[in-house]
Amino acid sequence: MKTIPTLELEHLREDLEKTSTIELKHGEKYRTSEWYTGAGDIAHKKDGRSFEVTATYTLRAEVKVMEGVFDPANPTLAQIYNSRGRCVAIVDQTVDELYGKSIRNYFECHEIPLEMTAFRAWEADKTPETVHKILAVLGKDGCDVSRNEPVLVVGGGVLSDVAGFACALQHRRTPYIMVGTTVVAAIDAGPSPRTCTNGKEFKNSIGAYHPPVLTLVDRNFFRTLATGHIRNGMAEIIKMAVTDDPVLFELLEEYGPRLVETHFATLEEDKVLTEIADEVIYRALYSYMKHEGTNMFETYQDRPHAYGHTWSPRYEPAAKLMHGHAVTIEMAFGATLAVELGWLKPAERDRILNLCGELGLSVFHPIIEDIDLMVEGQKNMRRKRGDGGLWAPLPTGIGACDYAQEVPRELFETAIKAHKTVCAVFPDGGAGKEMYLKDLGLE
Repeated sequence: MKTIPTLELEHLREDLEKTSTIELKHGEKYRTSEWYTGAGDIAHKKDGRSFEVTATYTLRAEVKVMEGVFDPANPTLAQIYNSRGRCVAIVDQTVDELYGKSIRNYFECHEIPLEMTAFRAWEADKTPETVHKILAVLGKDGCDVSRNEPVLVVGGGVLSDVAGFACALQHRRTPYIMVGTTVVAAIDAGPSPRTCTNGKEFKNSIGAYHPPVLTLVDRNFFRTLATGHIRNGMAEIIKMAVTDDPVLFELLEEYGPRLVETHFATLEEDKVLTEIADEVIYRALYSYMKHEGTNMFETYQDRPHAYGHTWSPRYEPAAKLMHGHAVTIEMAFGATLAVELGWLKPAERDRILNLCGELGLSVFHPIIEDIDLMVEGQKNMRRKRGDGGLWAPLPTGIGACDYAQEVPRELFETAIKAHKTVCAVFPDGGAGKEMYLKDLGLE
């Protein structure tokens, strides 16, 4: 066998060291999709037998608040799908029943072939099995979606999570456009980069980071929602108001009950309330994506939008609570915990609890008195957030927050007792209205 002389090897290594770090930027003509770009570098180590790769991934995601998404006069979707020759759509079964005719008519008017499949999307359907069913539609034996073909997803929070996850898995990254038809989907789950299904006894524990390339928010879909679902979605707006936007909080204090009652000004004509509704939606979206969208892969744990989402993922499925009520229970408890820590004034805590109560959202449930369950949920969340700490967002004022790295069991017990006492003045001890998941047989 031929060997390379030692001197020649040394020359080869010297040659490698001359180009020890190479920066690679790929040409535009080779891009897989118009929404994604990337670059990186590769660096030799001096031992001549190892190297290091660093890569960055950049995406462009847009969020638009508009009216009449499926009005044929609105060119937004047509401009995207005309050049692609078709639209592959995944829609919520209920959305198909209510708006299927309008969706089909939109694409017919623009002479764009539509391949639309409806899925039931209850909380009970937020499973890996549903993801596989969607993948069967997107895959080779279904619509055979291309890697640069944006799938259209139309539905609520559950569908946005499972369909987004399916798109993340299809060809490892298939783009999608999200049209949220519930408050949760429009404000929170829809534009979010976090796609997921529920795991055993822990909510949203299986997933991938894969945001829609375009989110279209049209509050007119809220008209046909049950009032309980409007209320449920308000929780995700409250979390951003408390942790990031004091003006939004004041708007909710003044107009929140009317927004729930009128389904965001869609059940009656009121020009002022319509403007308020659009302002509330826009401010909530902006605050959410300011932190969520720019910290796409949860590289950092200073995440205000996680307020209400530290302990609730464990007790929400255990108590069969609607997501919004589970979140406000934790937000309310978190406000009391912040008072115990000296971070928040009691009067500010009371404003938070009163706002939730005025909207009919829960501020207390006996499930949080199960200390073992809460501690177990805390352990799960610490692992999920990287073992560096719990990093639970807690308010330090209206429109500001900080992060509790740890919450000892003793403090848990003290804060829960204090919180139960505070909530005793609320009707039914702060239970709220319509807090349970009806699709699991609870009222």
